[in-house]
Amino acid sequence: MASTYLDYNLVVRDMKESINRISQQKMVERDTQYYKENIGKVTTVDAFLDDYRLYSYAMKAHGLEDMTYAKAFMRKVLESDLNDDASYANKLSDDRYRNFAMAFSFDKSTTVAQTGAQEDALIGLYNANIANADSAMNTEVNYFNAMTAGGNIQTVDQFLQNERLRDYAFPLFGLKPDSFDFTQVRQALTSDISDPASYVNTLQQTAADALSVRGAEIRATLVKYDERSSASAQIASLTASLSQPGADQPAIQAKINEQQAIYDARNAELPPFSQTAANVSALSSEYAQLDYAGTLAINLKAMATAFKFNADGTAPSATPLVGDADKASMRELYFASAPRLTGTGALINTDYFEAHVNDFTTATDLLADSRMRSFIITAYGIPRGTGSSVLNAIITSDLNDPASYANTTGAENNAAYKALAAGFNFKPDGTLAAGDAPQTAAQKSAASANYMNRYNDAADATDESLISAYKTLIGTITTVDALLSNPKGVQVALSAFGLENEGKTARELRRILTSDVNDPKSYVNTLKDDRYVQLTNAFNFKADGKVGAPKLAQSESEILQISKAYVVAKSQFGTEKDKTDATTEAKYYAAQMEKVKTLDDLLKDPRMTNFILIATGIDPTTVKKDELKKVFTSDVSDPKSFINTEADPRYQALVASFNFDATGKTVRPPENQIQTRRGLLETQDLYFNQTLEEQKGEDNAGVRLALYFRRMAPGIGSTFDILADNALMQVVRTAYSIPEEMSSANVDVQSEYIKRVLDVKDLRDPEKLEKLMKRFTALYDVENNTDTSPALAIFNSTAGSGGISSESLLAISQLRMGG
Repeated sequence: MASTYLDYNLVVRDMKESINRISQQKMVERDTQYYKENIGKVTTVDAFLDDYRLYSYAMKAHGLEDMTYAKAFMRKVLESDLNDDASYANKLSDDRYRNFAMAFSFDKSTTVAQTGAQEDALIGLYNANIANADSAMNTEVNYFNAMTAGGNIQTVDQFLQNERLRDYAFPLFGLKPDSFDFTQVRQALTSDISDPASYVNTLQQTAADALSVRGAEIRATLVKYDERSSASAQIASLTASLSQPGADQPAIQAKINEQQAIYDARNAELPPFSQTAANVSALSSEYAQLDYAGTLAINLKAMATAFKFNADGTAPSATPLVGDADKASMRELYFASAPRLTGTGALINTDYFEAHVNDFTTATDLLADSRMRSFIITAYGIPRGTGSSVLNAIITSDLNDPASYANTTGAENNAAYKALAAGFNFKPDGTLAAGDAPQTAAQKSAASANYMNRYNDAADATDESLISAYKTLIGTITTVDALLSNPKGVQVALSAFGLENEGKTARELRRILTSDVNDPKSYVNTLKDDRYVQLTNAFNFKADGKVGAPKLAQSESEILQISKAYVVAKSQFGTEKDKTDATTEAKYYAAQMEKVKTLDDLLKDPRMTNFILIATGIDPTTVKKDELKKVFTSDVSDPKSFINTEADPRYQALVASFNFDATGKTVRPPENQIQTRRGLLETQDLYFNQTLEEQKGEDNAGVRLALYFRRMAPGIGSTFDILADNALMQVVRTAYSIPEEMSSANVDVQSEYIKRVLDVKDLRDPEKLEKLMKRFTALYDVENNTDTSPALAIFNSTAGSGGISSESLLAISQLRMGG
């Protein structure tokens, strides 16, 4: 038998090449190819266990080859919830079983419509859009004012082809910016409004005439249809009442005759009664079209009045395209038509109030102005919906009169009633004393200040209610239809992305929310609007409309695995505080991973990158950000890529544990995938290592022991880990000449003895580990100078390298007995 050290050194001096040679062996290559091609097709534990080639490959990879027969036992392992410390796999002392379960995802990821991070982000966007609405609207006003001044718009065609200008101006004149008759609007805007024969004036006159003549005819005809239908209904009702006991039949019959006369008269003028519904619908539609044409003509004329385009379509050179007064009116209307009142809108209302409040001489006239009435209700905290008569009674109350309306009514709103009465100077009869105005300067200033403090109170309360309802809803829905059938839920979701006014139907929204954003041909991507992509990414709906697992940069099982690795790395040789701190860091990592959407999101957080590197066993201080990005953007599946040829091999499993595509974006893994990319890569790597160790062990068991110890060393956290694994213990016993008789001593005694000769932490140092291997292989040849080594028996009995532990045998016997 050749030197154990030389044989071992031949393998490890280029471990990558040694593994590569194993992978290229025909049988290994064939079994690996089968595993890679078919593991993705498995969706259940039963299907996995029934495919012997897949199952046995995975069992061998994880050092459980001798347990392949125990399917009932392994089913319980695979179905364990690894988040639950009391689950079956977690209760087993042999870590191989938990690692085996962790390599798969049969326990399924959580399915939710939104994760906590997605929900928080959407609500944050909703609130941000509200907070930014005023600034965004002012930006559009400023853009319009700038573009319509200084010759920026030189022709009517430039204006009509500018989508942003249309979006601002068209709605203010009752036009739809994305669906309009270009020729019609162009002709209207280039009309001379002072010429009765111009296009826009002719259009308005024609529409008005049609509404006046044909519209009157339609209205008259519809009245006749109503009369006939009403007469028919009354005849039927009266006829039925004739047979009622005590009925005054002559009187009833007279009424029947009266209605019959109406029916006959209208029947002679109208088509058959059976055609009533269709004809009424057609006439109503025709009238609506006439009315729309009339409204459109009026709006076009108003727009032509505001815009001063010349007849040839050019903008005026000496005067503004839109005058200052028209710009001010458009700005006021723009803010007034917003879904909710913004700060600028409130200031416009305040300016109007201050400018006109003292124009009125009576309380009745003041309250007849809807803008004044609305301002007063808000400024003084009067309940919305309070009618003019009540407001009049309050505002004309004499607070010096204990019996006045403001002093005696209002209940919980009495203070507001009194404040309103004190805020104006009207006498009880609603008039003003000679020389008085409705408000003094001080009263006016107080009213304005109150209004600015209160103008958004109702909207804020509505928002709180909406968000509360949304949070309740999102925690209960299981399908996209449940969301779309809830108006409040849809309002919050769409408003968060500025889509509330886009007019998408429920059917369209369903197609959007169930689209695959990673598919360039999916419906959401055909819309060419990133807001809809963001909306889709905010939820986790599958193609069938049901909720699915969140699209995370790392799956839940991978987050769990890397978090446990981090806690072990930080606390294995540390204090209880180290463990507490590591657990806190793991919670941070898990929470932040819900927010990571791209590779850049991950790399820009040093706390996150330090976490993943430490969990992988790599010192973060030795890794630059650029190097880490180069690793992550390398193709794990390409044998010639940077990560597979030049980078630390440990990066392969790390990168494979993430769901980033080639561009660094997060992609959703295939549905029902039971093994992640990392799990597949790790299983394949373990299989190659197991095969290498077995084959080398056929010639020299000492080499197998050394290779096994070298592979397991990074996971050894204490001397008890060594004592629990016969193969590891054999290496230590041989390397430090520990007497065989020591194995019968108390386990604590053995542990203390090992500590005297070996510092377990040194096993994490590659140089010290190789020193130990050199020592072991040299002494192994001294102790085992025969071709058949008793060490081979170790691999048929150790709990950590292929044998069946007593614990496993007990569990299997309980399964057989139904326990």
